[in-house]
Amino acid sequence: MIVWLASYPRSGNTFFRVVLHRLYRVPTYTVYDVDGVAEQIGPELMDARARPAAFEQMRDSSEVFYVKTHRRRDDPVVSEQDRAICLVRDGRDSVVSWARLGTRHLADQPDYADRFAAEARTIITRRTGGTGGWGQNVRSWQESTAPAPVWVRFEDLIAVPESTVQAAVTAVAPELTPQPAPLPSFNDLQAHDPDFFRTGTTGTHRTELPPDLHDLFWRQPDNAEAMHHLGYRRTT
Repeated sequence: MIVWLASYPRSGNTFFRVVLHRLYRVPTYTVYDVDGVAEQIGPELMDARARPAAFEQMRDSSEVFYVKTHRRRDDPVVSEQDRAICLVRDGRDSVVSWARLGTRHLADQPDYADRFAAEARTIITRRTGGTGGWGQNVRSWQESTAPAPVWVRFEDLIAVPESTVQAAVTAVAPELTPQPAPLPSFNDLQAHDPDFFRTGTTGTHRTELPPDLHDLFWRQPDNAEAMHHLGYRRTT
């Protein structure tokens, strides 16, 4: 069985994989041929492994395979029979975090603010590729027909990671029994790789997303629709 760990980038997917491995001693995989995150931070944190078989074989197996994806729900490798755990974060915070990650090598440049803003603008208006825009991505999973995804909010994941991950896993694979091990703190993860594990907080858009880009984000109809559906408000 495949369980997709689905999210728009910078929505807590990696932290979920870390906690999942620590609690259940299971490996994690990715839809991509190369696991870029595992290459950057090391595979041991989440026991990241190469896929052991074709997706069809993994799907037909009695074993549960947790596979990360940032692609939309209509990706050809996703089947209607697959279960999914969808991680979601306030889209404005995801944009900020992804733009910071993409421009981290420019942080010492005098025009960094302009470079960051340009990167964030590109991310907000993106509509092509497997990931698409934030609202596009989230809505694609919200509109999933069967079986319904299990939703995990970033706020809950960082506040109470153990119970949040256990509740999600119980919903998709109740036969798995946790074998808890101590979880790394965010400070531990940040010390491991400060570029990747940046703040681990919510609301970064309030101080880091310029007003014109905040307006641009809300002008995207799919962003506004997804934010409303998730209960995120423009004033929060």
